Amino acid sequence: MRETLKDLYSNTLFQQVTDRLKEAYPAFDADRFMTLIHNEAWEQEEFKQRIRHITLALTDTLPASYPEAVGILKQVAPHFRGVEYVFFPDYVEVNGMDDLETSMEALAVFTHSSTAEFAVRPFIIRDQDGMLAQMMAWAQSDDEHLRRLASEGCRPRLPWAPQLLALIKDPRPALPILEKLKEDSSLYVRKSVANHLNDISKDHPELVLEIAAKWYGKHPLTDWIVRHALRSLLRKGDIRALAIFGYEELEKLEGLEVRELRIKRSVITMGDDLEFAFQVVNETGYPMALRIDYEIDYMKASGKLAPKRYKCSDKIYAPGCWKVEKKQSFKPISTRRFYSGDHRLHIVVNGKRLASMDFVLEGAE
Repeated sequence: MRETLKDLYSNTLFQQVTDRLKEAYPAFDADRFMTLIHNEAWEQEEFKQRIRHITLALTDTLPASYPEAVGILKQVAPHFRGVEYVFFPDYVEVNGMDDLETSMEALAVFTHSSTAEFAVRPFIIRDQDGMLAQMMAWAQSDDEHLRRLASEGCRPRLPWAPQLLALIKDPRPALPILEKLKEDSSLYVRKSVANHLNDISKDHPELVLEIAAKWYGKHPLTDWIVRHALRSLLRKGDIRALAIFGYEELEKLEGLEVRELRIKRSVITMGDDLEFAFQVVNETGYPMALRIDYEIDYMKASGKLAPKRYKCSDKIYAPGCWKVEKKQSFKPISTRRFYSGDHRLHIVVNGKRLASMDFVLEGAE
């Protein structure tokens, strides 16, 4: 069973790739390529390091002429699809910075095989205005892969990628691209637009709130983007973000409560689920739009508690009493380290904590 992304790079994969390379370029030295791959560094390298390792092996074994080498790769790449084939666009990043036209044509092909969102970023850093013009052209393509690349490639804080510091400081130059894509028919593209706006909200929340207020309510596809784009602000309980979707401040309301919060087991063991339930009581006399989150104060290595908020429910609650049940896993995961000790659960409604309860985690670090 594959355990990590780096294990995607099997001998079978390399055999398939080298077979295609030999078809497109009979002089390709597959033996030398495999020798370069399986050198002393390979076993210790992680996924991104292996991508660059493969790129350098291709650089060594393909023709020295960049246009010729890219022409070969453009024949090969369409036979493969998946994140493991991101070495095709990475080849452009490493070798094609001084041949913009050839590189852009290649990335437009390679983004179908994996994604060119990482490879395009050094070009943006070198010439932001020129590349944003290129990405606006992609945003008008009939090809959803190119439209997504137009948004994803210039995300200021794209995960796994170098940050675009100029666009973190001032994201407005990229906004016409997002405006162009705000009603895109492809969910693949809309997710990217929403993630791009969410990136911006971390540094410029006022700007994103202004965009959201202008966009929301005009088109159902755009509404989906806005809701997803504001997820970080909504999790923080930002009143301005909540107000865009009609969530009222609870301080202004009477007759809305969370009652009878119960945790099934107040002491849980590492690997268990935290199971809990509570009642939402609406005695206002009219239906209410409620965003209900739950927040867990996790014990950290320092002995202090650090909160993490999760979405629970987001809908209209008619007058009455409504039971909500939920569970949160405490199974080991790579993205969080758990520590034994006291933890705390909060129920958060429209950005305000309405009920809290303590529990204990055992069997962690």
